[in-house]
Amino acid sequence: MATSAPHIVEECRGVLLVYSNGAVVRSENPSFPVPVHDDGSVEWKDVQFDPINNLSLRLYKPRHVTSKLPIFFYFHGGGFCIGSRTWPNCQNYCFRLASELPAIVIAPDYRLAPEHRLPAAIDDSIACLLWLQKQAAGFNSDPWLLDYADFKRVVVSGDSAGGTIAHHLAVRFGSASGRADLEPVQIKGYVQLMPFFGGVERTRSEAECPKDAFLNLELNDRYWRLSLPIGTNFDHPFANPFGQDSPPLEPVEFPPTLVVVGECDLLTDRSVDYAKRLKQLGKPVEVAEFKGQQHGFFTINPWSESSAELMRMLRRFIEDVSARSG
Repeated sequence: MATSAPHIVEECRGVLLVYSNGAVVRSENPSFPVPVHDDGSVEWKDVQFDPINNLSLRLYKPRHVTSKLPIFFYFHGGGFCIGSRTWPNCQNYCFRLASELPAIVIAPDYRLAPEHRLPAAIDDSIACLLWLQKQAAGFNSDPWLLDYADFKRVVVSGDSAGGTIAHHLAVRFGSASGRADLEPVQIKGYVQLMPFFGGVERTRSEAECPKDAFLNLELNDRYWRLSLPIGTNFDHPFANPFGQDSPPLEPVEFPPTLVVVGECDLLTDRSVDYAKRLKQLGKPVEVAEFKGQQHGFFTINPWSESSAELMRMLRRFIEDVSARSG
């Protein structure tokens, strides 16, 4: 009996192919082959934080440091399916973060779907924060962190899927026991950059998203199909913080949180609604909208004027949250 050859059933930006027989093929090349702009003003190195899963992070610091600097986490995007700390668009963005905030920047990798469906990425990100706790407690501490980082001034940020990770980290560590797990590390705030939330019911910005958008509805849905647990829908708690089965957020003690959205991003309505509902719960959440900007504008072109304004905004945010007691 003849059988058909395996064929592609899912494709993500040319770097992830899923075949009808279940095989997954990943390209070693990034989906954003842009030049790396390394002017030497920022040093960087890779550090393994999870030997069991062979996960590493990329650590950045300004070359000339005269005082302890805040720690700024950057969890990359890619719909939980693609992306890496090594991709040049991420590296360019982290160069600018380290230089202009200035800060010690930590850019971790995490396991990707569909080989590792959620909650793998969330679990890995929790493990990375717990790794930082061990660093602060003096367990085989990296000299860059020991000499130049202020463990009491930590801001956790993420882009797209990384923004969703930031939400789940805020929930995990948003209690007295959660904060105790991180001592002496103190998370002062969170920045969700165009967070990748989902839901069964379409928002207006999703329904009206042009097909030629950088992140369109077809790709958005494909990411969720590949990353959520098999047999679940887009209202799963990993995707929708306000889904029927999602844990209540009233008890979560959110630090100050900045949600950044782009006017032309299909995720905008969902992100604005997320912030609005948290604010109604009394959480310290603010929204900043960038007019005319699409999804991920700050990594697509980290040297644009809009990206420069984002850097200024992030610097003010770090200064503001660092000044708060507790």
